[in-house]
Amino acid sequence: MADEVFRHPRLAAVYDPLDPDRSDLDPYLRLAERFGVQHVLDIGCGTGVFALLLAARGIEVVGVDPARASVDVARAKPGADRVRWIHGDATTLPPLRVDLATMTANVAQAIVAPDIWHRTLKGAFDALRPGGHLVFETRDPSRRAWECWNREVSYRVTEIPGVGAVETWVELIDVDGPLVTFRQHYVFAADGETLTSDSTLRFRERQEVEADLVARGYALREVCDAPDRPGKEFVFVALRPGSG
Repeated sequence: MADEVFRHPRLAAVYDPLDPDRSDLDPYLRLAERFGVQHVLDIGCGTGVFALLLAARGIEVVGVDPARASVDVARAKPGADRVRWIHGDATTLPPLRVDLATMTANVAQAIVAPDIWHRTLKGAFDALRPGGHLVFETRDPSRRAWECWNREVSYRVTEIPGVGAVETWVELIDVDGPLVTFRQHYVFAADGETLTSDSTLRFRERQEVEADLVARGYALREVCDAPDRPGKEFVFVALRPGSG
């Protein structure tokens, strides 16, 4: 089940203007260029920012996401007809053969249930051609990112054309082992509506992720820092062995 921030139409509509800096996607674009990919599966595509960046470069893209409101936002964007959009998840994909599968931003951590996480890795593996890559990021638990998830640090007001001012902040709800739950608050000045969205992320240790990948048939090619958050996140580059 997708979080409210992604499935509520009003929140999905303001998701991009509330987070306009997507320089975090630049390393993924460079990897796509480095690998010379022609077909990409974007798992958790959300409002389609990354999928559309790839499509604008002439790459064939399949974007899949369980939040219909987010997919609807993606489908309404210029160039959206160049992407194949799927409302669903990577555990029940149609037959595909791609060069690269990605999970950008918080997608990997948002898959909290171990069985669904393992099935997602398998779904991506099955969609990759032999020699294709899976790339995703996840925060380093030792950096305890959640300690800054509070109103004092996160409060801001964003003016959005056609919408007006939107107040936002984050509230930490619970830390239970590897699971961290937080609540995002949204106040729309135009009519005073207040919406909230609760989310839970799983903070996996590097060794756990590596073991999960190997158990699903991947060869781990590289683990590196996220360039936009050095020392705070791991970027995993895994290979489906073989050639073709």
